[in-house]
Amino acid sequence: MISTLNDSVATLNGIGPKKQLVLNSLGIKTIADLLNYFPFRYDNFKAQSLADLPAQAQVTLRGVVLDSPNLFRYGYKKTRLTFTMRVENAAVRVTFFNQPWLKKQITPNQPLVVYGRFDHQQLSMAGMRIISNTTNKMDPIYSVNKQIRQATLRKLIQETYEQYHDQIAEIIPESLRKRYRLESHQQVVHDMHFPKTLADSKRALRTAKFEEFFIFQMRMQLLRIRDHQFAGVQINYDHAAVAAFIAGLPFQLTNAQQRVVNEILANLGDDSQMNRLLQGDVGSGKTIVAAIAIYATITSGYQAALMVPTEILAEQHANGLAKIFADVPVSIALLTGDTKPAVRKEILPRIESGELNLLIGTHALIQDEVAFHNLGLAIIDEQHRFGVNQRGALRKKGDSPNVLTMTATPIPRTMTLTAYGEMDVSVINELPAGRKPVVTRWIQENQLSNVLPFILQRLTQRDQMYVIAPLIEDSDQSEMQSAEATFEMFKRSFPGFQVGLLHGRMKDAEKNAIMTAFKNQEIQILVSTTVIEVGVDVPNASLMMIFNADHFGLAQLHQLRGRVGRGQKQSYCILVANPKTEVGKKRMNVMVETNDGFVVAQKDLELRGAGDVMGRQQSGQIQFKIGDPVADLVMLSYAQQEARGIINDPHWTEKTENLPLVKYLNDESLNDSLD
Repeated sequence: MISTLNDSVATLNGIGPKKQLVLNSLGIKTIADLLNYFPFRYDNFKAQSLADLPAQAQVTLRGVVLDSPNLFRYGYKKTRLTFTMRVENAAVRVTFFNQPWLKKQITPNQPLVVYGRFDHQQLSMAGMRIISNTTNKMDPIYSVNKQIRQATLRKLIQETYEQYHDQIAEIIPESLRKRYRLESHQQVVHDMHFPKTLADSKRALRTAKFEEFFIFQMRMQLLRIRDHQFAGVQINYDHAAVAAFIAGLPFQLTNAQQRVVNEILANLGDDSQMNRLLQGDVGSGKTIVAAIAIYATITSGYQAALMVPTEILAEQHANGLAKIFADVPVSIALLTGDTKPAVRKEILPRIESGELNLLIGTHALIQDEVAFHNLGLAIIDEQHRFGVNQRGALRKKGDSPNVLTMTATPIPRTMTLTAYGEMDVSVINELPAGRKPVVTRWIQENQLSNVLPFILQRLTQRDQMYVIAPLIEDSDQSEMQSAEATFEMFKRSFPGFQVGLLHGRMKDAEKNAIMTAFKNQEIQILVSTTVIEVGVDVPNASLMMIFNADHFGLAQLHQLRGRVGRGQKQSYCILVANPKTEVGKKRMNVMVETNDGFVVAQKDLELRGAGDVMGRQQSGQIQFKIGDPVADLVMLSYAQQEARGIINDPHWTEKTENLPLVKYLNDESLNDSLD
């Protein structure tokens, strides 16, 4: 039987059951997995000049030993071996820790080559090893565990490559390799494991990243096409009625809103199921775009549903859309967990009969007893606050209804190309005319008293204020501000004004009552935790203060800031923070410098890293082995562009039939993982 790259690593010489389990724990199950298990860095043993060394780098230095080595013993089996060597015209102090046997290899007046970490300022080196072979050797360094050594894995990969390199086939179509000057996959595998020079490894890494991004994007595009192949509800909407509805709005749509409306209406008029993400900054006008899509759906005789994460937000949408649809034949119902049984009993049969054509609510919409007559459009607002199963349950309320998910959390392009790669994406990147940017200031905690007179002045002018604290109550484990202590402080500082307290431990009825009182201006200062991140629109609230702001992510700070700036008055956001790191200071400065949520989100990604921002619970973090979706965003974008072009070609399988990529993408286990 002929061996192939798809065979188990157990077929290799010297791989017994124990070593197979060790390799499997590294994600290496097949011979192909082993050959594509690339190093994450290289130890370069080519001797370098002092003038060319970067600061605090691991380098190789060639010199002459000047003195006899001194060996010091301390602690339990701990040693320090020190000597001086002349490198060019400098005397470099070299120290080896816990390698006493090296003393025999160090002889005064003899040449020596040492690899280690060099310190420019101290002219010293923390040695790691003495190099006997000073050719241009680069040792690959792999991610390993305690059960397997670097040398063992290197030897195994070397032997496997020698045996199987002729079977390594291309992944990327030749036209793409020429267009982007990519290496062959066989060359990539060789130069990733056995590069002669740093330039070789960089060329191989560039192609390896593109291959990884390209395969991922091919998966995403196959999933997108597969979804579009399902016959969805085709919305043959009344063009004249929709145009009249838009013309009758009390304001003119922005260019971005018009563009997004056209994208959505084109999807609705198609006979394939829409799966579109609508993202726009706070206050960009997503609601009116959703309203136009809803109205278009209803003119075609279908129903629409809008699911939101909180009852407060559901009530706000119901009231707002009732005003928007006041002059058109749209019948609206609100369904939440607080809906009284008698009202619920009256609503459900009207939804099932089609008498009601717009249902707005929370997760109550996906309960079993809720049955639609002919659901044509399902809209999910703040989609990241719902689980995958909840979003899927709403989709199943109709026969392949069109789906529009919305978020006010600006998503960096990196994430739209990865976590949302299978969806069509619409972006509202323009605020309505006349909207004033929120003025943001950062102060230290000891400067708090300086801003109290300003707050008093604004409150006296009948403005309202949010105050955000990270904790509900004081804690012995944290010095951060609590909402309860802040509530008492503001009551003392502003005795002539009504101060309210809101946090997540309160019952929904209590939270609703407090938010309603704040909206009705019965409360002037609302002290809260981040539960108001997505909440009721209060145009009169023009002040926000956020304590311990450096402990929040930038995207979350921007969401909180979005609670103000919704009226005609100039609004202000005051960040109170004493960041202890340079990154913390940079984050505060980002908030001060820009109101653009997409800029904030990208900076958040860059400063915190994709792992922190793209939480698995929120968006399904994408783990790449080689590529960095932040640093390699341009390459990721090109990979998506090429993958989409190939998948949209009806003859793409014929043009790539000789590539292992096709078999890989059609693998049943892959298709299962995409469901």
